[in-house]
Amino acid sequence: MKFTLTVALIAAVFILRGAGFAPPASAAPTLAPLVAYGDWLSARPTASDLAGRVVVVDVFTFGCYNCKNVAPNLRALNRRHDPHLAIVGVHTPETPYETQRSNVVTNLAAQGIVWPVAIDNAHTLWNAYGIESWPTQLIFDKHGTLRKTIVGDSQDQALNDAVAQLLAENVSP
Repeated sequence: MKFTLTVALIAAVFILRGAGFAPPASAAPTLAPLVAYGDWLSARPTASDLAGRVVVVDVFTFGCYNCKNVAPNLRALNRRHDPHLAIVGVHTPETPYETQRSNVVTNLAAQGIVWPVAIDNAHTLWNAYGIESWPTQLIFDKHGTLRKTIVGDSQDQALNDAVAQLLAENVSP
């Protein structure tokens, strides 16, 4: 009986995490690995740059068709909610071609990606945040706590709703 209950609880946790629900705030990932990371195409965002802002971390690779489908909505969110929203990219390559910095720069320009992008060739941030597939958006609240994870494309409304909800929250220390 105990074994069955334990297995059921473990299964429930995996189902909830797969649905994009974040763990309790005390155990939730923070922006710390991102702001400590060192390889950026543009200025590295600092903790003070992101403080008090909702942050969307887009984990992608430029050659991924599904990742390209997410970019237009991210551009629209960036225009609509600046300066209350920060979008940060994490380019984690899938192929050797995608590890070449010049290829990343060329493709980001072609896709209109203007926010800071970390070059995660060693999958450091990918592993730190437990990412399993492209594209993935990590949505952090104004305190820098992970509140939602969205995996895959064609989820613009879910992303927009999560951002709107977090932007509407009052910030208290």
